Amino acid sequence: MNIGIFDSGIGGMTLLHQAMLMMPQEKFIFYADTDHVPYGTKSREQVVSYVDEVVRFMADHDCKAVVIACNTATAVAAEQMRSKYPSLPIIGIEPAVKPAVAESEGKRVMVVATPLTVHEKKLQNLVERVDDAHLVDLLELPRLVEFAERGEFVSDEVTSYLRRQLSSYELEKYGELVLGCTHFNFFKDTFQKLMPPGTHMVDGSQGTVRQLIRILESKDELEDRGANERQSWELHKNDTSVRYFESGREILDADRLNMLNCLHERLEKMRCL
Repeated sequence: MNIGIFDSGIGGMTLLHQAMLMMPQEKFIFYADTDHVPYGTKSREQVVSYVDEVVRFMADHDCKAVVIACNTATAVAAEQMRSKYPSLPIIGIEPAVKPAVAESEGKRVMVVATPLTVHEKKLQNLVERVDDAHLVDLLELPRLVEFAERGEFVSDEVTSYLRRQLSSYELEKYGELVLGCTHFNFFKDTFQKLMPPGTHMVDGSQGTVRQLIRILESKDELEDRGANERQSWELHKNDTSVRYFESGREILDADRLNMLNCLHERLEKMRCL
């Protein structure tokens, strides 16, 4: 059986990449809903409809669990999908606000996300629950999704955009940067240049994969790790354990698959920062 991982676009590859490292014995289906990207600027009703379509696709493709690798989709649709598909474990990702606040040592915490995630009650309730000292600030960065989807990760335009969006904050007061959209992991090197030295960047991918592992273990559906544990991304090259789809259309073209491998290489570089 497969594990389904999906996002509105390439951002969810952040979580796929982490899952492949932590669960090398599993088979995955990765679904980028490129026909509807970005989710973060759509209405709640539209996002729920898109997510429902993807979850049905995953159920039809022999998935034993589905991971919503999109903070926006998790905030808007995860609970509804769990009610609609009670026999299918559905794991969502959320901004890693709690660990960031716990590790902040009194410094401020910047949470960057899409507009819909920022304005959803789910994130606001999370911040209210864990931010007793009122250290957290939320910042919308919708254009980063656009940059990521066109493969523009390092450029003067990306740097200028982020510098403008951050210009109204006293950045020296911040010690934690929460990447509240999986697309944003592609830009860690630029964030690193703009934020104060020593700023800790955190995202929810590792915690989400750990939760996925716990759920599959509880159902006795986790493949035996055995001797297949692979700690280095180098060992994943030419891996055939993943099937890639764009809004239901399987990607089989060699050039497109090579492009996806380049995205994995980019994510590995960002993971090691």
